[in-house]
Amino acid sequence: MARIEHQLDDVALDSPTLIEGFPGVGLVGKIIVDHLIEQLEMTHYANVHCEGIPPVATYQPDSSELVTPVRLYVDSDRELIALQSDVPIPPNAFGSLSQCVLSDVAEEFERAVFLAGAPAESETSSGEVIGIATTDRLETALTDAGITLAEGSGVVGGVTGALVAECYREDVPAAVLIVRSNPYIPDPGAAHSVIEDALEPLVEFDIDTQKLLEQAEEIQQQKKQIAEQLQQYQQQEEQQAQTAGMYQ
Repeated sequence: MARIEHQLDDVALDSPTLIEGFPGVGLVGKIIVDHLIEQLEMTHYANVHCEGIPPVATYQPDSSELVTPVRLYVDSDRELIALQSDVPIPPNAFGSLSQCVLSDVAEEFERAVFLAGAPAESETSSGEVIGIATTDRLETALTDAGITLAEGSGVVGGVTGALVAECYREDVPAAVLIVRSNPYIPDPGAAHSVIEDALEPLVEFDIDTQKLLEQAEEIQQQKKQIAEQLQQYQQQEEQQAQTAGMYQ
């Protein structure tokens, strides 16, 4: 049965913003939400139980406590709620998850911000963001934050699309930040760009992103090493082929 299991009963929220980032392209949404929870030291607020979510238990760094894979975290001072998932959400859980989350806590939200990944067409385009919104007021907020609005028509699919659709039905203003990111590996560099260029102006508080820059640099170094090793391997193969040809 779909339900929200609250861990705290004394949370005082006036008009918070919900931020969601589930595993997707480049894991950018998840990287951002995980980073927010860690950097802002957000408090575990509730567990999300619904049909279709993989029946697993997860544990976090520096803790052996087992928790459910989908959870809500809260920061009362910054009026922020984060929806986190440690696992990809299968299609058969999209509807029940979105209805479970929104039906239980929709009245608490002033607005919701969803993070959706899209493949970057080039390395330089990684981290680029376009935004869409369900209300004119939120569209204005995106524009004021310097976020480019999407042009033309399109579809937001997956679990993010289900959550946005449920927000629309529940009259919760919602925005989607569509992030260009590496489709093959985790992209903390894109996550850093999104936080600095889109999310911080939108929520109007600072978030330390130095750790994401360090992670992005580590990945770049690993990619460079792999490329060098591949080049060396190819050169060795060519030399062996040439040597073998001399004695034929």
